Amino acid sequence: MKFDSLTEEHLDALREVSNIGVAHAATALSQLIGRSISLQVPKVLMTEITKVPEAFGGAEKIVVGIYLQMLGDARGNILIVLPRESALKLLSRLLPREKSEGALLTELEISALKEVGNILASAYLNALGTLMHKTLIPSVPVLSFDMAGAVIDYVLIELGEVGDLALVVETEFFGEDEKINGQFFLLPDPDSLKIILNAIGVSL
Repeated sequence: MKFDSLTEEHLDALREVSNIGVAHAATALSQLIGRSISLQVPKVLMTEITKVPEAFGGAEKIVVGIYLQMLGDARGNILIVLPRESALKLLSRLLPREKSEGALLTELEISALKEVGNILASAYLNALGTLMHKTLIPSVPVLSFDMAGAVIDYVLIELGEVGDLALVVETEFFGEDEKINGQFFLLPDPDSLKIILNAIGVSL
């Protein structure tokens, strides 16, 4: 199924499903760090692949990107992007005795952030899979700490193999008593869109 054949009804259905998924992911993150996390209603949009980095605040912004593949009955990619400052605040909650020196992350910090990505993606896919009566599992996370443009290069290459457009499900989450921002992107495989929409009862 091609992205440009999606109707407003299809996008609304994907938005509703994603709303449930990211709510579960936010709950999982709240439990992990012991702080309340709220989230923005997800936006579902189609965009040119080359414009995806703009969502991160520009290609040169330093971010932590955690990338996972969506595997199982439907395929796609998940990208969780944290501004550098928010990633360090998360780490201060998770590893209060571990401090980064300079611009690099320690192995323990990288491992902790990968686990955050794994927990967020698993919570999201569990909720989505339950709703769809499908099995969805995340791959092993890959972390990159770099400029936003470089972080998403790998994902864009993957998407570039199937067309010039990307369907992006984007949300932001916020800490209640301190600023912890992040963005969660689901980039479904075009061939899996039909599976997802059929599973949630939307006519094609």
